[in-house]
Amino acid sequence: MKTLAIFFCLISCSNFFAQGLTASDTSEQSVKKYKSIIKSNKQLVDFIEYTFVKKGIPRHLKNLAVIESGLDHTQTSHAGAKGLWQFMSDHANGYGLTDENRSDMYKSTKTAAISLKNLYKKYGNWVTVVAAYNCGEGNIQKAMNKANSRVYTDFAPYLPSETQNHVRKYLNASYATGELQQVLNDYRSFTATRRAFVPFKSDYSVSQESLAETKLNGAFDIATIASWLKINKEQILTWNPNLEAKLNEKGESDFYLPKDLMVNFLMNKNKILTSSLKN
Repeated sequence: MKTLAIFFCLISCSNFFAQGLTASDTSEQSVKKYKSIIKSNKQLVDFIEYTFVKKGIPRHLKNLAVIESGLDHTQTSHAGAKGLWQFMSDHANGYGLTDENRSDMYKSTKTAAISLKNLYKKYGNWVTVVAAYNCGEGNIQKAMNKANSRVYTDFAPYLPSETQNHVRKYLNASYATGELQQVLNDYRSFTATRRAFVPFKSDYSVSQESLAETKLNGAFDIATIASWLKINKEQILTWNPNLEAKLNEKGESDFYLPKDLMVNFLMNKNKILTSSLKN
């Protein structure tokens, strides 16, 4: 019986780790680096964990800020991402976070919690959430389409190398904090369900024929519109392919939204325009 149990354990473990998802750097130097960052920012880490727990987000998601900025809210990347959570302007504005507040440790953390929660609702596991946070939902969807799978280890080869490395760093940081098993258990639970691949659809399942139409000029900011309508920018672009290119080239474009959202948009059109001009 003991031999049989060991055999099944080996099979189970080999199947899991065959998926290639584990810490890639468990060296003493790596562990010390991540532990030092957290120890030096204990009060901030406590705030992040408190904020996340209230939102139903695991404490290990603090490690995303660790690898994004080293918990340094003054960080600015070469691409223009700012703050603790390295928010790009469009991403931040889409959640109502101003460019200036991207560097605010507390406001940006509350915004990050909302963003991460939304991503988890969409992808069902934190590994894919970390990847999406780095490269955007559009790149995740393209990779899923190519792999015909929603499982990270299936579509990861189609993601930018930077994103694959970002996930590896997250796993390494989680190993250092003793939380790696939680990350892997969540991922294993997701893959065990073997969720069938479903191409991206908006939360609004509507056909193009049932969309309402209006004109949009180049003064409107799409991320601002999305924020006002409480949807993702990607949803707007799903209904309006090449919208940004048309606005840039011609200064105006036909604009489509589901009828209920179009009513909301038209009622708040002037306010949305004012907000757009401020960005």
